[in-house]
Amino acid sequence: MTSLKTLALLTLLTTSTLCNSWAAGPGPAATNLLTGEVLEVKDVESYTYLRLKTQDGETWAAVGKATVKTGSQVRIENPMVMANFESKALHKTFKTIVFGNLVQIPSIMHMAPAPTTNLGPIKVAKASGANTYTVAELISQASSLKDKAVTLRGQVVKFNPEIMGKNWIHLQDGSGSVAAQTHDLLVTSRATAQVGDVVTVSGTVRTNKDFAAGYSYKVMLEDALLTKP
Repeated sequence: MTSLKTLALLTLLTTSTLCNSWAAGPGPAATNLLTGEVLEVKDVESYTYLRLKTQDGETWAAVGKATVKTGSQVRIENPMVMANFESKALHKTFKTIVFGNLVQIPSIMHMAPAPTTNLGPIKVAKASGANTYTVAELISQASSLKDKAVTLRGQVVKFNPEIMGKNWIHLQDGSGSVAAQTHDLLVTSRATAQVGDVVTVSGTVRTNKDFAAGYSYKVMLEDALLTKP
């Protein structure tokens, strides 16, 4: 019977071989993020292999051992592409395969069911003080405001709680245009609110945030503090 010491040594040698093979690969992928739907899962002792459907087609990926279900959406950070990688555990050689850090995002799918509430005409006065903006002003000036702290006041038209550890709030103040998509702003916060509340939020402007699963935002306010008048 193989001793625990021998098993530990075998695991270490396997890990070292994988790391060395990775380092010998062609280098980082074109982007530092790979997202896709899980079509197939294969588990071995220390790793989980995933066949993914991505926007560029199907690909295989290998991550640290994890529980992953087919049909779920995943994100692989810091992907590294390897060519002609042989997995002895699977008795298979992959023409190309991606290695990286797995981030599962099934909970983001719960963002969809809550529709934006039609509260009728909305007219909320602009917040006073420094670095204050209307929704339309913030969206139109997003490139210059990126990563800066701002404050605005608006009415909650949509609220999704506890997704990825945050509450997701859509605010409108009556400014902007629906056609130009400058009328509605997504805000993430640990604070709670109800649809119809008029609130003041202070947070950091982020641009081109992609959470995968079809949820991407050109402009949003992240980790905001929220107060009610």
